[in-house]
Formats: sequence, C-alpha cells, structure tokens
Amino acid sequence: MTWKTIDDMDLAGKVVLVRVDINVPVEDGRVTDASRIERIVPTIKDIAAQGGKPVLMAHFGRPKGKVVPEMSLKTVLPALEKALGQPVQFASDMAAGREMAAALQPGEVLLLENLRFNPGEEANDRDFAAALAALGDIYCNDAFSTAHRAHASTEALARLLPACAGRLMEAELSALETALGTPRRPVVAVVGGAKVSTKIELLENLVGKVDHLVIGGGMANTFLAAEGIDVGKSLCEHELAPLARKILTKALEAGCEIILPQDVVVAWKFEAGAEHKVVAAGNCPADAMILDAGPRAVQRICDTFENCHTLVWNGPLGAFEIAPFDTATTACAQKAAELTKAGRLTSVAGGGDTVAALKKAGVVNDFSYVSTAGGAFLEWMEGKDLPGVKALTG
Repeated sequence: MTWKTIDDMDLAGKVVLVRVDINVPVEDGRVTDASRIERIVPTIKDIAAQGGKPVLMAHFGRPKGKVVPEMSLKTVLPALEKALGQPVQFASDMAAGREMAAALQPGEVLLLENLRFNPGEEANDRDFAAALAALGDIYCNDAFSTAHRAHASTEALARLLPACAGRLMEAELSALETALGTPRRPVVAVVGGAKVSTKIELLENLVGKVDHLVIGGGMANTFLAAEGIDVGKSLCEHELAPLARKILTKALEAGCEIILPQDVVVAWKFEAGAEHKVVAAGNCPADAMILDAGPRAVQRICDTFENCHTLVWNGPLGAFEIAPFDTATTACAQKAAELTKAGRLTSVAGGGDTVAALKKAGVVNDFSYVSTAGGAFLEWMEGKDLPGVKALTG
C-alpha cells in the first residue's frame, strides 16, 4: 500500500480538513470516555506545528440526515478543548463553516457540526463533498474506524483535494500491513466470540493467510460439534456444521493448523462463581455448557505464541465477562503481552470485545497495536477493500 502522510504535505498556511472519529459515549450531556478524542490530538498538533489550520469533521450518533439537537457535536466541545489544551471554534452550519474556515489563523482549530445532519454525508453525495472541499486546501483522514463506509467525508472528499493519512490512520494502516500484509512468519491468529455466523468471511480469509488459527469462545463449540463431539447445552450453531467442516478442509489444503480446545471448562449455570469443572473436550456433560477453554488448551495456545513472530487477535476465548470463565483469555493475553515486551512477537488486536478483554487482563498497552476501529478492523481482516483507505491510496 502507498499513502501519503502529514509529513509528505506542504501544510504551511493551508486549511486542512481533518476527518476524525469523536463519536464518544455521552451521559447527561457529558463525555464519559474521551479516549477517541485523545487519540486524535497528535494529528491536530502536528498539523498546527507545520503551519496548517485544522478544520475537524466528524459524525455523532445516527441522526439519519436530519438535525437532531441532542446529537450536536457541540456536546463534545469541552472534552475536545480539554484534550487539546486550547479553545476550539465551532461552526453550527455550512455557511458559518465557510466564513470561519476562511478566517482561521495559524494555531486555531475549528470543529464543524455533525456531518450526518446532512443526508449527503451517508449518501456519499458528490455535491456535499464538493461543498466540504471548498472549505479547505488539503484533506487528511484520521478516522480509520469510519474507513469501511463510503461516505462523502471519507471517500468522495478524498478524491477532490490532495489527500493524506493522519497519525492515527497511519499507525493503524502500518500495524495492519505488518500483521496481515507482509508479516514475519509464522503467523498465528486468534478468533473468538459467540458465533461463527458473524465471522465466516474472516475465517475463510485467514486460513489462507496464517500458519495457525486458534478458534475459541462459542465459535469453538460449533467446530467441535462439526467433528462429532457432543457439546451439551453449550452455545452452538449446529446448522453451520457443514460450513465449519468446509473451513477445516480449506485450512488443511492451505497448510494452516486449526487449533481447537482439547479440554474445556464446563458449568451448569451462566453466572459469576458458578460451579464448574475441567473436562476433555469430548466429555462435556449433556446438561452442562462449555464456557471457557481448559488449562491444556491454554498451554497449547501459549506454546504456539512462543513459536510465532506475528499474532492477530479478534475475540475472546471464553465467557470473559464473568469469572472464572475469563481465565483462558487472560492467560493467553498475558503470554502474548510478555512475548511482545520481550521483542519476540508483533501483536495486533482489535474488536470491541477484544479490547475489553485485553483491558480486563491488564495488557491493552502491552500489545504492539490495539485497534479501536471495530467494524473497519474486522472488514480489513476479512480481506475487503475499505473505501476510505482505497481513496487515500489512489
């Protein structure tokens, strides 16, 4: 892939339209988690340091092309100003945006109102993109999390102005290229979660790209059942057994080792501290359910990590939300973090549940890269072209 970064652009005196993702959680009119806002600060600071004048564009919620006052980006303004350590101007509509962008001085920052108040944004409307383009001189996309959507501010606009990736987008693209584009082999992928049906394309793509594929969570139950193993009352998509067998065959043909749990943790109730025991994968009691991978399975996964150079992780290995069924996910995450810190493993992880699980294991800052992009990260792993990235790379 080839894309330009901020360093490749002459920003001095230029108005830089920066697509950011500040779609943050809000309660009672206050931002409760400013993580996404904090992650865009380096891009804004670097643009300003090079003499550029940042105009921030973002969406907030799903107003569906209508003005919804409670979805105004004015709500996040205090958190944005705090993160940047300076005042931020706010344009309540496009007319105000034109005037304020033209009057912007070096070092000043402007935030436009919620893009999705205009139906042209989600429609990828060329006229709306042209109206946005008229506000500035250069386009910078720093919102990988929206790159899987062909919207006016992520796709059409990128083709109307000289375009580059912001620091966050640059880091994300570099990490993903390292993990799946040109990785150091052997490569191991961990794919977990509740259902195979939500990750069919992901599994089919990965078996042709990685050397080892660890399948965990409820998904593993479907694969075990497909091999004729009784999984009791476990969450399991029995109707997908033919598909699971097809993926197993495809992996065998591609030389990809599928790793399923040899032993499992079973319980009779899905609740914290429930009575549980470890059994061989084929010995799940008919009235019990599999809620985690067992210690032998954990050891095998950790041994695989030891012998690999690259790890891609999406999804937990068990019902990590409640103890003690978070044991396998935590142990394997901590092993990956240990190897990463020792310089022996490049580890890239992403997906909502994955980030939550790594935070719970206390290792979210110890992986090489943890993506918060959600759907965009998953679609990248599925091997799909992302419109927002494609527009940057020509």
